[in-house]
Amino acid sequence: MAESSGSLETVTEHERILQEIENTDTACLGPTLRSVYNDQPNAHQRFMEKLDTRIRNHDREIEKMCNFHHQGFVEAINELLKVRADAGKLKVQVTDTNRRLQDAGKEVIAKTEESVRCRIQTRNIATVIDKLQLCLPVLEMYSKLKEQISGKRYYSALKTMEQLENIYLPKVSQYRFCQIMGENLPKLREEIKEISMSGLKDFLESIRKHSDKIGETAMRQAQQQKTFQVALHKKNNVNLKKSKIIFNGHISGDKNGVKSKYVAGNEDTEEEVLNVQDLVDFSPVYRCLHIYSILGDKEVFENYYRKQRRKQARLVLQPQSNMHETVEGYRKYFSQIAGFFVVEDHILHVTQGLVTGIYTAELWNMAQSKIIAVLRTHSSYCTDPDLVLELKNLIVVFADTLQGFGFPVTRLFDLLFEVRDRYNETLLKKWAGIFRNIFEADNYSPIPVANEVEYRNVISKFPFQDTETDKKPFPKKLPISQSVPQIYSQVKEFIYASLKFSESLHRSSTEIDDMLRKSSNLLLTRTLSGSLQNVIKKPHIGLTELVQIIINTTHLEQACKYLEEFITNITNISPETVHTTRLYGLSTFKDARHSAEEEIYTKLNQKIDEFIPLADYDWTMSEPDGRASGYLMDLINFLRSTFQVFTNLPGKVAQTACMSTCKHLSTSLTQMLLDSDLKQISMGAIQQFNLDVIQCELFASSDPVPGFQEDTLQLAFIDLRQLLDLFMVWDWSAYLADYGQPTSKYLRVNPSTALILLEKMKDSSKKNNIFSQFRKNDRDKQKLMETVVKQLRSLVNGMSQHS
Repeated sequence: MAESSGSLETVTEHERILQEIENTDTACLGPTLRSVYNDQPNAHQRFMEKLDTRIRNHDREIEKMCNFHHQGFVEAINELLKVRADAGKLKVQVTDTNRRLQDAGKEVIAKTEESVRCRIQTRNIATVIDKLQLCLPVLEMYSKLKEQISGKRYYSALKTMEQLENIYLPKVSQYRFCQIMGENLPKLREEIKEISMSGLKDFLESIRKHSDKIGETAMRQAQQQKTFQVALHKKNNVNLKKSKIIFNGHISGDKNGVKSKYVAGNEDTEEEVLNVQDLVDFSPVYRCLHIYSILGDKEVFENYYRKQRRKQARLVLQPQSNMHETVEGYRKYFSQIAGFFVVEDHILHVTQGLVTGIYTAELWNMAQSKIIAVLRTHSSYCTDPDLVLELKNLIVVFADTLQGFGFPVTRLFDLLFEVRDRYNETLLKKWAGIFRNIFEADNYSPIPVANEVEYRNVISKFPFQDTETDKKPFPKKLPISQSVPQIYSQVKEFIYASLKFSESLHRSSTEIDDMLRKSSNLLLTRTLSGSLQNVIKKPHIGLTELVQIIINTTHLEQACKYLEEFITNITNISPETVHTTRLYGLSTFKDARHSAEEEIYTKLNQKIDEFIPLADYDWTMSEPDGRASGYLMDLINFLRSTFQVFTNLPGKVAQTACMSTCKHLSTSLTQMLLDSDLKQISMGAIQQFNLDVIQCELFASSDPVPGFQEDTLQLAFIDLRQLLDLFMVWDWSAYLADYGQPTSKYLRVNPSTALILLEKMKDSSKKNNIFSQFRKNDRDKQKLMETVVKQLRSLVNGMSQHS
């Protein structure tokens, strides 16, 4: 039962498989057939048997169906055979129709293919047009970029590049040409940077060459503006506001740097004022600044610009080696510097941050230090006061110009004090030459005036005042020589020249007055005093000239008060004002007069020294000639005529000169007796010498110079007189007895002097009196001389021990 049950399940399963085979697509039979092999053993065999049985069953069914439809099939075949002939005919017709249709369709196909091609082209064209609509703006912008670069409109070119990169190229980035454009844009930027930097370099080179022209224009307009304001101030007697430079847009109402008009003196005459932009094209700077700003390298550009301008500043501040020789050298130097800072000021005001106030201030401080050092050096080489004055004017104009642009110039005005000292030095040297020429050309004679016109001509140059001279009728002579009015006029000219330097220095009247007085003092105390001293010391200046110099200095000294008034009239500052410097002319002329007086004394003594060697004494003579020596009489006659010239001198000067001369003459005569070369002297020679001394005493008593008290001048010969009297009288007992007593008759005779002279007489006595030892008087006299000699020696030794 169990086996029969298993067989039944197997048969049922095989039926199911067969149904699946019959009803399922052959491509999906794999799983069905696999289940046959996965079944029980021999299931495959039984399945095959089952399959054969199913096949036989289907075959029987097919056979039955065929038998059922066989007659119809036969009839269909017969009908098919009948239609066969008609089918052949139809085939021929269809073939013919097909041929004719193919022939007719070829043209249609060609047209159709052409139409397809046209549609494809149209579609492509439309696509291209669409793409070109996107690319054309890019190409147009790129073309515009090239034109802008060619036209040097680099700022616009950079804007175009920015639009290309940010707007247009991203839309067509898939195209190769756009990629090439994108790769070229950085190169174009660098090219623009290089071109703009090249333009900036050209600008810097150009501005370096034209700085002097810019500075010259600025300084000229500053000077014109100042001159105009000074003229207006004098005309209206009002105080104007601080001067402003009409340059570079620095005038009120002209803040944008447009051209202005400047009225100079005449309202109908207008002079066009140049702007710095009229002289210099600043577009390379603006362009380069904008380009570097857009490219994000503004700081690089600023550093480069400042570095290059610093280098140019150092070049501008470097002067030429021979700058001090001409005013043009100084003018060009200042013009270059002024032009440099005018440009920097313009850049400061028209750009944003390219240069800063701090930068320009540092640059100006550096420039000021260099300028001051240069001017100190080169001004020290200047020997022409006119050149130094021109230098001062240039410094003032330069300082006013820079001050108009806001640069501090206090140090420059302080420098002018040093330049003023240099100017004064050159003036002093110039006037030293003038004074030297005046003194050399002077005849040192009183000025003759024949009439009132000539007299007025002299006093118009010199404030001569002398009551006694005024009372004298014409023609007459003024006591002064020709150099006095010339010197007085030249001192006034010096004051005028010194005043020229004080102009435009922005100094008060008190300061100007002080400067004039100090410079005038230097002229009087140094230059004029030195010239006077040189004249006085010259060998060819004689006593007459020295007397005239003393008279001249006396009148010049009296004229100093008029020089004080002259300066007061110029500055309107009273001499009584506190701290006002006084003129030192009084001391100058006093010193010169004292030097002249000393020179008179010296020359008189020298003249005496020239006469003394002419003495021709026979020191061994036994008897005197009975008359004075010729050399001495000539000397006394010379002194008489000389002292007659001294009548115009101040009394004390003439008296001092006379006393000094007599003393020197007395000393010279004494030295002649005591000369070491003179070994022997006789009593006859002493008597002859005494005759000469008597003539000297007579000259002293003749009152050669009025003003001496009685016998005062004779005291100059008192020492020599007592010495000669001692030997003439041979009063040794009285001399030795009263020696050292105030009442001694021979108080002024020095023992050593008497000893020297006595020994010379002793030697002479021994030599000339060979037989004196046989005469009793001579022997006694010889013994007395030896005794006196011994006593004199003891006195001399006592004096030396006491000292």
